[in-house]
Formats: sequence, C-alpha cells, structure tokens
Amino acid sequence: MAIPRVFLTTTLTVALAMAMVATIVPQAEATRAFFVFGDSLVDSGNNNYLATSARADSPPYGIDYPTHRPTGRFSNGYNFPDIISQSMGLPLTVPYLSPELNGQRLLNGANFASAGIGILNDTGVQFVNVLRIFNQFQLFEQYQQRVRATVGADRTRQLVNGALVLITLGGNDFVNNYFLTPFSPRRRQFSLPNYCRYLVQEYRKILMRLYDLGGRRILVTGTGPIGCAPAELAMTASRNGECAPEPQRAAQIFNPELFQMLQSLNREIGSDVFITANAFAMNTDLINSPQRYGFVTSRIACCGQGLYNGLGLCTVVSNLCPNRDAYVFWDAFHPTERANRVLVQQLMTGTTEYMYPMNLSTIMALDAKL
Repeated sequence: MAIPRVFLTTTLTVALAMAMVATIVPQAEATRAFFVFGDSLVDSGNNNYLATSARADSPPYGIDYPTHRPTGRFSNGYNFPDIISQSMGLPLTVPYLSPELNGQRLLNGANFASAGIGILNDTGVQFVNVLRIFNQFQLFEQYQQRVRATVGADRTRQLVNGALVLITLGGNDFVNNYFLTPFSPRRRQFSLPNYCRYLVQEYRKILMRLYDLGGRRILVTGTGPIGCAPAELAMTASRNGECAPEPQRAAQIFNPELFQMLQSLNREIGSDVFITANAFAMNTDLINSPQRYGFVTSRIACCGQGLYNGLGLCTVVSNLCPNRDAYVFWDAFHPTERANRVLVQQLMTGTTEYMYPMNLSTIMALDAKL
C-alpha cells in the first residue's frame, strides 16, 4: 500500500525536529552557568535599573564596547566577569534586572552585582538604592524559583551546583566606609586591624549563605591594592605616585585574614568549594611593572580630572586618553578592559601565588571529568 505523501512529509519533519532537539539539548546541558555577585568591579549594568548615583550609564563609559555605548559596566569596554566568560567559552552573563534575562539566557546564569555595595550593609549608604549583598541573594533565590518553573527542581539544583560563582566584595568597605571621612562612624568604632577582622567575620557569614544557596565552585577575589588607585593618589596628593599608606595597610591586613578564613571553610566543608584569587598580588604586579605588560602608566586614570585624573567621576567633560590600552586604570577606581584581560589570564593559568588551591583552567579540567 502506498504511504500518503503528507504522512511522509510529517514523519520527516518530526524526525528532523527530534534530531535538532537531540543536538541542541546536549549543548545546553554542557554550558556551565555563571553567577556573579559583588560591587562595581563586576556590575554589568544592574544599577542602570535603580534610582542611584552609582551608575556608569553615560559616555565615555563603553567607548570600546562593541556598541561603543555605555552599558552600565564601569569600564571602557568589557569588564572582569565578561572576560572570564569569554576565557571559559561561556555566554556573557546578563544583569538580573535586565528584561533580556529570559529563555536560554536564564539557564546561562546571571549577574547580580551592584556598584557601591560592600560586605557591610552600611557601606555605600550615600548611593541609596543599590542591591546590597542580602538583596542580591534574595534575587538569586528568586532566580532559582524562575528556573525551577522552567526546567524542574532537579535540573535547577544541578545547574546551580555545577555553576561557577564569582564574588567580589571588600574594597568599598574601606573607600566608601572606613576611610570615607576622617571621623567616619566605623573608624570611631574600630581600629583598622579590628575592622579588618570584623569584615572577615561578616564575609564568612555571606559565603556560607552562598554555599547554602547551592554554590559549590565559588571564586572569591581579595581586595586589590586600594591605596594605589588614582582616586587615593589624588586624595592624598601623592607626589610621585606613591600609594596611599593607610588604604594599603588595610588591604595588607584584610587579605591574609580573608585567605585564612577561606581555607578554614574548605576544611570544614571537606571540599575545595572556595577558590582564592589574590587580587592584591595580581594588581600589585601590574601597577609596579606596567611596562612589562605593555602599559604606559598605572598611576594616571584614562578618564577623569585633577591630579592623576583621580578626582570626581568619569564624564563627557573629563580628560580622556586617546589610547585606553596604554592605561591600567580606566577611571579613578576601575581597570581598563585590557588590564582586566591581564588579570583574568592570571585567574586562568596563574600559580598558587595568585590562585589557591588551583586556577580556573585546572578547575575546568577537573570538573569536566565529574
């Protein structure tokens, strides 16, 4: 009996559709999710959707981004998490508050970071409406509810447990809290060593909450050499580019205590959940030897005004360098895209001096075998 042509066509269409699904689904399964929490160093645009002054939504921010327009990133182009995504072959994470975070993009992860925040809830109060870290975690819970409604509880748990998580906090707790004024409340409350210890104790609670929410590969960046930022050089009227001593001392106290705490947490959990990224060492190398990495200067910001271009915000009326690739700092506090690429390379392949107990390339190789 002859088979009707319509039946043949329908059967062929269904077979092709099934083949396409079989091809697409493993690829979707193989894509590792990436979640980002923290401050302006990793904010990819959440603050654009908030009524806050802590925004990077006007030129010349984004001047070297593919669209050549501001994106909310505190960068001339791509920022730190973008370059991590590119280096690991992952899609760029979308800000959680963006209406574009839906469909397959939802399964790729999300960026919850918000400029101006710190470990402490009173850090950055001058910015008013920002996503403090507990807000970011509330949104992460909401994110998981959205994913569960799409792919179910088991798949959501696998997605979150198998994800790479980046968290960057601490710098604002010094520059926008303790050192904000000579008589800040926290400075009257704590000596600098005691304040650093207090921050580490509070950070421990944050990290354990992130673990409870499902994070199992959590990259924690320490605080960079904050006394060497152009803003700090300008505020202390540094004569020859010497880093501001007190913020430097803060970072030198805070980071070792943070790293010890992370190792202690891993021992308690019995697994290398928390990966330490020694941002202080990475950035210090870059700042002390910029020419070795192909930069012209690590003291003067590309965009800004005043001494070291470190005063005020980066705006359309600021001094703007013609070659961003020659500068380590884009604005008063944030690295250029090219400087971020150098730092991410250390994350990917750096020794235990920079990445402990392993770098991201090793993590990718180990996790691929699971």
